[in-house]
Amino acid sequence: MKLLRHGQPDHERPGLQLPDGRRIDASGFGQDWNEAFFADPANFDRLRDWANANASSAAEIMPGTRLAPAICRPSKIVCIGLNFSDHAKETGATPPEEPIIFFKATSAMTGPDDALVIPRNSEKTDWEVELGVVIGKKASYVSEADALSHVAGYVLHNDYSERHFQIERGGQWVKGKSCDSFAPIGPFLATPDEIADVNGLRMWLKVNGETMQDGNTCNLIFKIPTLISYLSQFMTLLPGDLISTGTPAGVGLGMDPPRFLRPGDVIELGIDGLGEQRQEAVARA
Repeated sequence: MKLLRHGQPDHERPGLQLPDGRRIDASGFGQDWNEAFFADPANFDRLRDWANANASSAAEIMPGTRLAPAICRPSKIVCIGLNFSDHAKETGATPPEEPIIFFKATSAMTGPDDALVIPRNSEKTDWEVELGVVIGKKASYVSEADALSHVAGYVLHNDYSERHFQIERGGQWVKGKSCDSFAPIGPFLATPDEIADVNGLRMWLKVNGETMQDGNTCNLIFKIPTLISYLSQFMTLLPGDLISTGTPAGVGLGMDPPRFLRPGDVIELGIDGLGEQRQEAVARA
């Protein structure tokens, strides 16, 4: 299944993208895609039954309707740094021996086609196409062998970063990662059965029509089972939590000279099986 959300901020509703590409409102199911929904695996069976019974009569989401973040605000967004060897190389870093962990504020979440708001005093706003993993059941001290049983699905995420805030102003990376609009999520969450091979997905990003990133999840240094197991040794992952698994080469920071986003720039990105996003950069008022 492909789960989405739609509507204006503070008035967002659950929806589904059907196999024929139609998008329907799923408010009649009675639950949003939040921690309580993901915590009970039986909810997916209930949702399938609801869709089979109601797909032909449910209200269709019309083209042009705003898509919201594909999941409700989770308890946390956990990000993995330098998880592609080519990205580590372009930034001048040594590939890590253990996953590099940082957090992104959940208030950064936004819809897949909402504007990118360049924050005040920004000098170096950058892009990062990433594969997001949504947790489906509580994970604490999980083995790698059992890790994928804790996955509810996968999403497309653009892990925007303000490199001046992140690197040059001291402290932790989180303050360069958490500005409003820095976490577009969606257009939908795809359940694992929708993805034939999560380790072979092409991922790409363009700025003003020019390809900047063209990578593949086969090049992840730490694969998804490793990441879930590793993180669960340090924190409990709750249903609905998002793990963003890292970005391939081609970020603005790694260019010579570096290139960063300005108001008016258009950013487009996608991952096989997970749809596409489009953001236009605007200045923060």
